[in-house]
Amino acid sequence: MRGYLKYFKTELMVGLQYKAAAIAGICTQLFWGFLFCLLYEAFYSYANVDAITYREVITYVWLMQAFFSLIYIKIEDAEIIGKIKSGTVAYELCRPYNIYFWWFVRLLSRKYAHTLLKSFPVFVFAFMLPSAYRLSFPISFEALILFIITIILGSFIVVGISMLIHIISFFTLESKGIASIIASIGGVLSGMAVPVPLLPLVLINITKYLPFRLIGDTSFRIYSGNIGIIEAKQTIILQLIWVVILIGFGLLLLNKALKKVCLQGG
Repeated sequence: MRGYLKYFKTELMVGLQYKAAAIAGICTQLFWGFLFCLLYEAFYSYANVDAITYREVITYVWLMQAFFSLIYIKIEDAEIIGKIKSGTVAYELCRPYNIYFWWFVRLLSRKYAHTLLKSFPVFVFAFMLPSAYRLSFPISFEALILFIITIILGSFIVVGISMLIHIISFFTLESKGIASIIASIGGVLSGMAVPVPLLPLVLINITKYLPFRLIGDTSFRIYSGNIGIIEAKQTIILQLIWVVILIGFGLLLLNKALKKVCLQGG
């Protein structure tokens, strides 16, 4: 465990060095955040929505922008994919650690590094906006604690999904296709396109059986009070179940892939 923690710290420090990319990312998140605020202001001016209020949506938008790097599903590490394709993954297998958790820690640390660089400036900007577009404070201290817990568990879920995408590369040698499909589906069902309560009823029902809404949607709604404390605690249990499922399935799939892996050369 100590080795994994040291590796997490090392990768986190490496990720925090990319200041130029972080500045570009901050500008992008601020632009899209303000644009979404204007769009929802126009939408709520003509629509009567009971599932989620305008203030809750604005809070949702800014939290989404602040934690975008943490909850976005994509191929996180081209280096891992490159090792799988080239066969240099053999060096990874020589490490005295479980390769699944080694990569899991690497992906998680990169996500946290990017989030730490971008989230604080977004929060400062969002709290300084006029009241109509301003990020609200948590509905309560308990909601804040539950938000922190659920957003951390959500990061484990998204990395678990990303690990499955990486592992599929052992079988296909090309994961961009499946990654694009999962990212597109996840983008809609996780609330990144629009908050889940604003989706059609059929899609809302589908989200109940998939882990995507547990990545960020439920956390943001807990923060704003759209989800109550009791339901928030139930969400944590559901997240833990999905974390176990994703990690367990990932380990099984990776073990199966490693049994059939063939390394050319020597």
